[in-house]
Amino acid sequence: MASARSVFRCTDCGAEQPKWGGRCDACGAWNTLAEEPVGRNAGKADRGNALPSNVPPVRLSDVAESRMERWRTGLPEFDFVLGGGIVPGSVVLVGGEPGIGKSTLLLQCAARLEQAGIATLYVSGEESPDQVRLRADRLTVDAGRVHVLGETRLEAVLHHAQALGSRVVFVDSIQTTYTEELEGAPGNVGQVRDCAARLMRFAKEAGPAVFLVGHVTKGGGIAGPKTLEHIVDTVLYFEGESTLDHRILRAVKNRFGSVDEIGVFEMTGAGLEPVADPAAAFLAGRATGVSGSAVTALMEGTRPMLVEIQALASKSGFGTPQRVATGLDHRRLAVLLAVLERRGGVPFAALDVFVNVTGGVRLLEPSSDLAVTAALLSSVRDRPLPADALFLGEVGLGGEVRPVAGVERRLAEAARQGFGRVFLSARSRGSAAGLDVVAVDGIGDLARRLAA
Repeated sequence: MASARSVFRCTDCGAEQPKWGGRCDACGAWNTLAEEPVGRNAGKADRGNALPSNVPPVRLSDVAESRMERWRTGLPEFDFVLGGGIVPGSVVLVGGEPGIGKSTLLLQCAARLEQAGIATLYVSGEESPDQVRLRADRLTVDAGRVHVLGETRLEAVLHHAQALGSRVVFVDSIQTTYTEELEGAPGNVGQVRDCAARLMRFAKEAGPAVFLVGHVTKGGGIAGPKTLEHIVDTVLYFEGESTLDHRILRAVKNRFGSVDEIGVFEMTGAGLEPVADPAAAFLAGRATGVSGSAVTALMEGTRPMLVEIQALASKSGFGTPQRVATGLDHRRLAVLLAVLERRGGVPFAALDVFVNVTGGVRLLEPSSDLAVTAALLSSVRDRPLPADALFLGEVGLGGEVRPVAGVERRLAEAARQGFGRVFLSARSRGSAAGLDVVAVDGIGDLARRLAA
């Protein structure tokens, strides 16, 4: 029997190296090389089922036009993020932290698909069928018709999926799945990449949709090689604080729909429930008449969403003041504090500053800069902001307030939620019925208007 050899593969770019090193020679990343045992049959698995190599090329005009079929899951927020439903033959990767609700969400999808007459197979490599049954008993939807398979061997998973004629296959998780064609433990770079590739080929050739559950590393990325995200058609991240009820499903890659769309769910004792009006849900617990609270409008894909930003500035009890940001990049907070001090004349050198975005939302776009600065000014002065005011704008290093994209849709959502005025850049051209527009040139102008 031939002895196996080992190579070292970068988990970021997938480059192969003959020996270990602290830095990948291809992409320059540090500490990303993982050992991968390579057997004699590595990369040759299921070669007999490969597509023929003599398929002639065709012109695009000769390709028959077909309307894409989608299967509805019965969860409106989940269908919205996918682009309208599940596409047959697609492969979807769902990532998230442990305990966030990935397995619960997919089990609910399987149960609703079975009720709609779409055969499903739920492959659980981390839990036994008895444990899956315990979770299913807590759901409001009946999951009794869902086929459950407690298996981690890929060959067995493919066999049962074909024997049952499953049209949607859920694999929980890809890190526990292994193939006998490769040496090495489940979860290593080679096993994850090869199992994902064979499941992709199975989906494209046989036609079922495949959902893969992926673990998340400490850095927030899906564990395994970066090529895993390139192989699949759609990548979804399930986010949220375990101490909060709301969960956010975000699409970061989607070949069959829009990118950066989000779906909002509420975790209940009976499973995950879609939130029909996310803007109202995130503002439900907002307290008016308190200093340091400002509201802004984010664009998550094509959907505007209103969120509250809270700021607290207090006298520091130590030599070095604290800067704590939750839901906001701490480097962006440092920039805004420097602009406020230099351009607005508000000193923060002796103050501890705390900024929090409620609901577990993360601010990724600069359109929330004006709301953060307004909340900081309100906290320093201990003067509440108008309860019906919305703040929308990007703050530059010169203290100027710049316009943002998608103003019309943001303002329309603010008017629908009952807001009466909006502070935005003087160069913005957006308006909405029922909203008083307050044009702001810069940070100094904002400070004067809020003090009036």
